[in-house]
This record gives sequence, C-alpha cells and structure tokens, in this order.
Amino acid sequence: MAQSKAKSDNKGALIYVLKGEDDSLVGARLQMLLDELIAPAQRVTVLLDINGPGASLPDVLDELRTLPFLADKRVVVVRNADDFISDNRELLEKYFDAPCPTGILVLIVSDWRSNTKLARKLPEVGRLITVTQLKAPELAQRLVEYAREAHDKKLSSQTARILIDLTGDDLPRLYSEIDKLTLYVEREKTITPAHIESLIGYNRIFGAFEVIDAISAGSAAQAVDRLRRMFAEDSSAEYTVVGAFAYHLRRMFNAKIQLEKGDHPDKIAGRLQIWSNKERFFAQLRQMSLRQIGDYLRRLGQTDYEIKTGRAKTPVAMEQFVLELVAC
Repeated sequence: MAQSKAKSDNKGALIYVLKGEDDSLVGARLQMLLDELIAPAQRVTVLLDINGPGASLPDVLDELRTLPFLADKRVVVVRNADDFISDNRELLEKYFDAPCPTGILVLIVSDWRSNTKLARKLPEVGRLITVTQLKAPELAQRLVEYAREAHDKKLSSQTARILIDLTGDDLPRLYSEIDKLTLYVEREKTITPAHIESLIGYNRIFGAFEVIDAISAGSAAQAVDRLRRMFAEDSSAEYTVVGAFAYHLRRMFNAKIQLEKGDHPDKIAGRLQIWSNKERFFAQLRQMSLRQIGDYLRRLGQTDYEIKTGRAKTPVAMEQFVLELVAC
C-alpha cells in the first residue's frame, strides 16, 4: 500500500525538489524516487545525473526537452543544486511555468525557502520532498516497507529494530543489509531474527559476549584486547559496535528478569531467541545482578551519546566504557 500511495502522489509531477542535509538519507530517498519514476533498465538511456556546480541550465533544459528513447519520461537529476538555482532563478521560474511534459527535473538542495517564486510555483507542477533523520519507530517501519516493496519479504517491526541495533541507523546501509538478507533467506517469505543473527549479527554479538565475559572476570587487558579484535576484524565496527553491545545487554537484562521470576532457561532462550552459546550465556548471566546489567546499559547509553555528538571517537569511547566497567 505504501508503494502504490507513493506512486499515486507522484503521478503527473514534472519537477521534484529533494531537500535535506544528510547526503546518505537524501541519496536513499532519491533512489526510491527513481525506482518509482523509471525502470532500472531504462536508466542508461533516459537518466542524466549531474552535479549542480558544474551544470549548465541550457544543457539541462535541452536534455529535458529531448524525447525519451523507449520510455515515457526523461529524468534529469541536479545534485547540490542550491547555487545552480540561485544563478538561474529567473529562467527556472519560466520553466516552472511550462515544464516539458516528457521530462522530469529533480533538484537536490539543502535549503528551500518557502517565500520564493519557485517555492510558490512548485505545487502546481511538482512536489517538495523533505528528507529528515527518521526516529527509531519510523526507521523500523521504513525497513518493513522496504522489505515488502523491494523484495516481497515480510519483516516485523521487532525484527527491524534488531537489525537497526546491530547495523546502526544509516538508512542506505540498512537497505543493503536487507538486500543481502533477501538473498540469504532465498525462497522463505519472512526475514527472522535468527536470519539476522546468522548472517549479520553472530560475530558482532559473540564479540560483545567475549568482551563482557572478560569484564566479568575482572581482566581489563583481555577485555580491551577482545574489543580491539572486534574493530580489526570488522570494517563496519565503528558504526555497529555500540549496537552489538546494546543488543546483547538488553537480552541479558530481559533474561535476568525472567530468571529471577523462576522461569526455566530453555523457555527464556526460546522467547528471546538465544540459539547459540546458550549455556555460556546463562553462565555469564548468573554472575551478574540485574542492577549491574542495568548500569552497563546506562553507561553504554552515555557512551553512545558522546559518540553521536562528536565528543569522542568510537574506538576510544568504547575502550573507556570497557575500562570503566572493569573498574566498577
């Protein structure tokens, strides 16, 4: 339904303005738009993708007015178009008055003021798409929709949140992980947490497990060595290491609550989908109190905030996190 709604919203639009400051998010949204406008096989013949600072408006208009070959529309994307728009505002205003019916212009900008003539003309001929950082629930829902629309796969919101925990919140990277998961599950219709752990998360979760094991044993040197190994063996660890620790610690927290209620470990493992290293997981869990695990999660949250606000680099911040836990 989300895909058909997007297509109906785009019907008849000849000009799009994509406004956003995060290049990766804007790039992901542009790919979605291009998927709605033209088939991948047509892009070689009907898509022109250029950078605004080096773009010539006459060339752009000529391209838009050239009849498309074996397609309904020709598409011209102008990236970093803020200065391109400022330098050609009057001519663009005239084009907005009478856009070519067989050409679609996509302008990517970081700012789009609503009080300009172009902004007032745009709703008559096209759409403004504002791209902002998605909050966690919205991001999970977007992944659910992407799995369904792009691959006809079922992905629950809970499973999507696990993927975000293990991969980070970079949307293009998350799309790429879903693409890989689709190939991994082959003919299965549903992407499950077990698939994610097997393909993406096992090494990351096991690495976090090993570090926490060393912390529980009071060995700072071993904990730091195992943490550094995570960075050395995984090029994406800078973006995923916090998520791996958070995922493991949350499972420990939930499992500890259920253990203290008297539930059997086998039942807990089934509910929390703990398939690998089950005996070691519960052995580790018995060495820690619920309050201790909660404190680890709180400290990890502080570390994550320092990383995201640029106050610390990920490897340094995580080593400090590990050393603090050993010392407490």
